[in-house]
Amino acid sequence: MATLHHNISGELTQELLAAGDNVNVSKISLTNIHADTKCTVDLYIEKKLKGMFYLLKAVELPIGATLIYDDIKFSNKTDEFALYIKLTKSASETPTVDVIIS
Repeated sequence: MATLHHNISGELTQELLAAGDNVNVSKISLTNIHADTKCTVDLYIEKKLKGMFYLLKAVELPIGATLIYDDIKFSNKTDEFALYIKLTKSASETPTVDVIIS
Protein backbone atom coordinates (compact mmCIF):
# COMPACT_ATOMS: atom_id res chain seq x y z
CA MET A 1 0.00 0.00 0.00
CA ALA A 2 1.17 3.52 -0.72
CA THR A 3 1.78 5.91 2.15
CA LEU A 4 -0.57 8.90 2.21
CA HIS A 5 0.43 12.32 3.56
CA HIS A 6 -1.85 15.16 4.69
CA ASN A 7 -1.16 18.63 6.10
CA ILE A 8 -4.20 19.51 8.21
CA SER A 9 -4.81 23.04 9.42
CA GLY A 10 -7.80 24.62 11.13
CA GLU A 11 -10.72 23.48 13.22
CA LEU A 12 -13.02 22.08 10.55
CA THR A 13 -13.61 18.33 10.32
CA GLN A 14 -11.62 17.01 7.36
CA GLU A 15 -11.87 13.73 5.49
CA LEU A 16 -8.57 11.84 5.29
CA LEU A 17 -9.91 8.79 3.41
CA ALA A 18 -13.21 8.50 1.60
CA ALA A 19 -15.26 5.32 1.64
CA GLY A 20 -14.33 3.56 -1.56
CA ASP A 21 -10.67 4.66 -1.62
CA ASN A 22 -9.86 0.96 -1.06
CA VAL A 23 -7.03 1.56 1.40
CA ASN A 24 -6.02 -0.90 4.11
CA VAL A 25 -4.89 1.15 7.10
CA SER A 26 -2.42 -0.31 9.60
CA LYS A 27 -0.74 2.79 11.06
CA ILE A 28 -1.48 6.51 11.45
CA SER A 29 1.10 9.07 12.54
CA LEU A 30 0.00 12.50 13.82
CA THR A 31 2.55 15.28 14.42
CA ASN A 32 1.75 18.71 15.86
CA ILE A 33 3.88 20.98 13.67
CA HIS A 34 2.70 24.27 15.16
CA ALA A 35 5.57 26.17 16.78
CA ASP A 36 3.61 27.77 19.61
CA THR A 37 0.52 25.84 20.64
CA LYS A 38 -0.77 22.40 21.53
CA CYS A 39 -3.95 21.05 19.96
CA THR A 40 -6.59 18.42 20.61
CA VAL A 41 -7.29 15.67 18.05
CA ASP A 42 -10.38 13.61 17.31
CA LEU A 43 -9.82 10.80 14.80
CA TYR A 44 -12.75 8.62 13.79
CA ILE A 45 -14.20 6.35 11.15
CA GLU A 46 -17.75 6.75 9.92
CA LYS A 47 -20.10 4.58 7.91
CA LYS A 48 -23.46 5.67 6.54
CA LEU A 49 -26.35 4.43 8.65
CA LYS A 50 -23.91 2.97 11.22
CA GLY A 51 -22.48 6.12 12.76
CA MET A 52 -19.15 7.40 14.05
CA PHE A 53 -16.57 5.25 15.83
CA TYR A 54 -13.73 7.11 17.55
CA LEU A 55 -10.16 5.89 17.27
CA LEU A 56 -8.94 8.91 19.27
CA LYS A 57 -11.17 11.32 21.19
CA ALA A 58 -9.91 14.61 22.63
CA VAL A 59 -6.25 13.52 22.63
CA GLU A 60 -3.91 16.42 23.33
CA LEU A 61 -0.84 16.76 21.10
CA PRO A 62 1.85 18.94 22.68
CA ILE A 63 4.00 21.24 20.54
CA GLY A 64 6.27 19.15 18.32
CA ALA A 65 4.89 15.83 19.58
CA THR A 66 4.18 12.80 17.39
CA LEU A 67 1.54 10.20 18.17
CA ILE A 68 1.79 6.90 16.32
CA TYR A 69 -1.40 4.87 16.34
CA ASP A 70 -0.41 1.40 15.17
CA ASP A 71 -3.08 -0.74 16.79
CA ILE A 72 -5.48 -0.30 13.90
CA LYS A 73 -6.73 -2.45 11.06
CA PHE A 74 -9.53 -1.34 8.78
CA SER A 75 -10.32 -1.19 5.11
CA ASN A 76 -12.40 1.45 3.44
CA LYS A 77 -13.76 -0.40 0.44
CA THR A 78 -16.89 0.88 -1.30
CA ASP A 79 -19.78 1.37 1.14
CA GLU A 80 -17.47 0.88 4.12
CA PHE A 81 -15.75 3.37 6.42
CA ALA A 82 -14.33 6.83 5.74
CA LEU A 83 -11.62 8.32 8.03
CA TYR A 84 -11.96 11.83 9.50
CA ILE A 85 -9.92 14.18 11.68
CA LYS A 86 -10.99 17.19 13.75
CA LEU A 87 -8.49 19.54 15.39
CA THR A 88 -9.29 21.89 18.25
CA LYS A 89 -6.98 24.73 19.20
CA SER A 90 -5.93 25.38 22.76
CA ALA A 91 -5.17 29.08 22.22
CA SER A 92 -5.94 31.68 19.57
CA GLU A 93 -3.56 30.04 17.08
CA THR A 94 -4.70 27.77 14.22
CA PRO A 95 -3.84 24.11 14.94
CA THR A 96 -1.64 22.39 12.33
CA VAL A 97 -0.94 18.65 12.17
CA ASP A 98 0.87 16.41 9.68
CA VAL A 99 -0.85 13.05 9.13
CA ILE A 100 0.84 9.99 7.59
CA ILE A 101 -1.34 6.97 6.84
CA SER A 102 0.20 3.61 6.00
